[in-house]
Amino acid sequence: MGIFTDEDDASKTPRTDNIIGNLKGYLDTRIDLVRLEVQEKVKSAFVGTLHGVALAAIGLFFFLFLNIFIGLLLNEKLDSTYWGFGILAGFYLVLLIIFLVGVDKKAFQGLADKTLDNTIYKSDKRQA
Repeated sequence: MGIFTDEDDASKTPRTDNIIGNLKGYLDTRIDLVRLEVQEKVKSAFVGTLHGVALAAIGLFFFLFLNIFIGLLLNEKLDSTYWGFGILAGFYLVLLIIFLVGVDKKAFQGLADKTLDNTIYKSDKRQA
């Protein structure tokens, strides 16, 4: 017959049934542990994403209102209604040109490599 039959064999003893039961229990527990670890990492990533989005929104509002303030301040100092905002626009245009022409992606790649180096292995709590 086949290898995996349900017939009573002489080789099937209570000890092998116990070992098989323990192995199945171990595998079920291991699968549950992996599921819990994945759930924990997803939850951590979700919380980190929400935190990052909130910080980015607050930072964006700060940056916008700071630029409006500087533009209005320059308008008042120059006794004009638009030159302050023109000066700010020119500043950001120069900054954009510098980034487009002078800054290479490799500078940012090096920063990303240093920041994210081996973060997967550092966050792994299991012992090898």
